[in-house]
Amino acid sequence: MRRILACCALFLFGSIVLCGQITDTLGFPASWTGDWHGTLDIFNARGKVQSVPMWIEIHPIDTSTTGRYTFGLVYGSKTEDYRPYELVPVEPEKGLWRVDEKNSIVMESYQYGPKLLCWFTVQGSRVLCTYEKRGDDMLFEVYSGAEKPVSTTGNTQQGEEEIPEVQTFPFNVFQRAVLQLEK
Repeated sequence: MRRILACCALFLFGSIVLCGQITDTLGFPASWTGDWHGTLDIFNARGKVQSVPMWIEIHPIDTSTTGRYTFGLVYGSKTEDYRPYELVPVEPEKGLWRVDEKNSIVMESYQYGPKLLCWFTVQGSRVLCTYEKRGDDMLFEVYSGAEKPVSTTGNTQQGEEEIPEVQTFPFNVFQRAVLQLEK
């Protein structure tokens, strides 16, 4: 009887370990798949200026031999503002991906821990987009401001220490959505 219990315990422990390994190997972006829905709130220095429905569609592309995923962004509705992007692996083991906008714009994106980060400039603005999986939610945020610095300080000598130049950049808009996986 003890041998049977020991074998059952060993089997159960092995199954738990194996399931943990299978779950861990899914990782990003496989564990992010689905349709994520919520409301995007848009803020400026005076507070919230707008709210729009949004969702993100992340699905493996069946015909892809390279591990591409859909990465569709929808603002309002698909007829109003649908962006059928794709997530393309470059060096996923190093966290490097690309978001292909399917219009000649392809942007490097970096997956670190629970976040996917994309930092770029467009039409005189710096933009940082973050996507973060938090349990059953996904937090989407956008930080944006002019590319031109508002101040430059430092660039001095303080005793023996050389102080580097530091430029500060303005923020014009902040956007945030907490998205839930559609079931």
